Amino acid sequence: MANPVLSVKDFTVEFWVDGVWYPAAVDMNFDIEPGKVTAIVGESGSGKSTTAMGIMDLLASNARMSGSVKVKGEEMIGAPKSLLRAFRGKEVAYIFQEPMTALNPVYTVGFQIVETLRSHFDMGPKEARVRAIELLTMVEIPNPEQSFDKYPHQFSGGQRQRAMIAQALACDPALLIADEPTTALDVTVQAEILDLMRGLKDRLNSAILLITHAMGVVADMADDILVMKNGLVVESGTSEEIFYRPQHPYTKELLGAVPKLGSSKQRTLPYSSDARPAPVLKIENVTIEYPKRGRIPAFIAVKDFSLEIFPGEIVGLVGESGSGKTTVGRAAIGLIPIKSGKIEIVGEDISHATQKDLAKIRRHTGIVFQDPASSLNPRLPIGESIGEPIFLAGLAKGDALNKNVEDLLDQVELPRSYRNRYPHELSGGQRQRVGIARALALTPDLLIADEPTSALDVSVQSRFLELLQELQDKLNFACLFISHDLAVVDILSHRIAVMQDGNLVEVGDRDRILRNANDAYTQRLIGAVPVPDPKEQAERRAARLAVSRK
Repeated sequence: MANPVLSVKDFTVEFWVDGVWYPAAVDMNFDIEPGKVTAIVGESGSGKSTTAMGIMDLLASNARMSGSVKVKGEEMIGAPKSLLRAFRGKEVAYIFQEPMTALNPVYTVGFQIVETLRSHFDMGPKEARVRAIELLTMVEIPNPEQSFDKYPHQFSGGQRQRAMIAQALACDPALLIADEPTTALDVTVQAEILDLMRGLKDRLNSAILLITHAMGVVADMADDILVMKNGLVVESGTSEEIFYRPQHPYTKELLGAVPKLGSSKQRTLPYSSDARPAPVLKIENVTIEYPKRGRIPAFIAVKDFSLEIFPGEIVGLVGESGSGKTTVGRAAIGLIPIKSGKIEIVGEDISHATQKDLAKIRRHTGIVFQDPASSLNPRLPIGESIGEPIFLAGLAKGDALNKNVEDLLDQVELPRSYRNRYPHELSGGQRQRVGIARALALTPDLLIADEPTSALDVSVQSRFLELLQELQDKLNFACLFISHDLAVVDILSHRIAVMQDGNLVEVGDRDRILRNANDAYTQRLIGAVPVPDPKEQAERRAARLAVSRK
């Protein structure tokens, strides 16, 4: 057996909070050999990311670590800063869960990749620029030469994730720590990124520590799996042992909660197509253009787009990263202007509405953003963030407002005590649930959900999907559900709209789109969905690669 790239022995992480040490990960023991992938899975807050960040001493100052973490034989616990700096980026690369907060907003993406390269290699600016553009091309960033000069906020969520992956792969690391590396990616790009990571592993014999709640990704990549709950490893084994012969009840529960494409019954509306009520959202021939900014030319993001959503209906909007999904969602509630066409919400034309008009309309709408870390105010406790829309709308204050906040926390299954915590004190999945609670605060007629389950582990995601259906049955709101997870769209949606390069390529009933798609692009999307079964996923990957080589 080869010497492990990463060796973790009796590793424990604790946090000092209000005079007490709280354990977050306890007695972690595992090795990762060259060319192997170990996945850590479990619910949000189970200690997965804490373990991964502790390995390279990236935790906050109130953290305490004990035990041993060796990378290529070098001890990381208590190591001098100079050794850690030398290892970070070159020997060990980290793909963070939230690219918007991991990338520096005041520097271009190209500059940040160049900085990584020149920090570790004797490389001139021109040579580093060429290599950075190669990396952006490798991760399929559109127009890589132009994208080199873009800032993180000018990319879509999936494109930001790809840019961060390009930066992580820049130095061909011996160990890649990938914390939810495909969270914000559509299924086709996800498949390509997993192929890239697999190529890195095979080409350089690198080791990969994969932190994810996407069990299809685990089935596709992992050799070994650790299952965590409340800071403890409750089960470990090979991929086949965990998927086919799970022993611990929690592991069985986790696998049982994984949504599977094609396993859901068609959802029906309480009215026929001939007797539909007036649409809550009506988009007619809308074109959206982003204006020229500096060296970045103007471009059309959405072209001649039309869609209606009726009361009680969920329409899933799917497509690759950069296809225009989020742009449509934001334009639908007046967050970005349109170039031409018409948008109506509950019969009110908002195509060219003033801010005063939009303030009234937004009483009828709610939005869950893709990136919870950047959409919540870091200076406000989450209870205030959730209650703010209710207070500003004049619907409640004092004890009544407190009761509303507690009810909303109950609905998204967060402890009421969390109302006094700040966003940085919550895990990614917990922050997403806060965003969902805030969006539902005013019981909207229209909910725009932009990747609302992307940061949720499968068990919490399953409960959230049930909750969303229950709330919709009760409140009868219309929902535009933007997602790259086709299995989730399969569970929720009445109809599905498919976008590619700013165009609406196909729209229809859920069963027609997912079981009998007409468009070749839709068929390719469905074929790239990973399934939570190692043997079946290996067959699907081989079939996909065989088609791509033709």
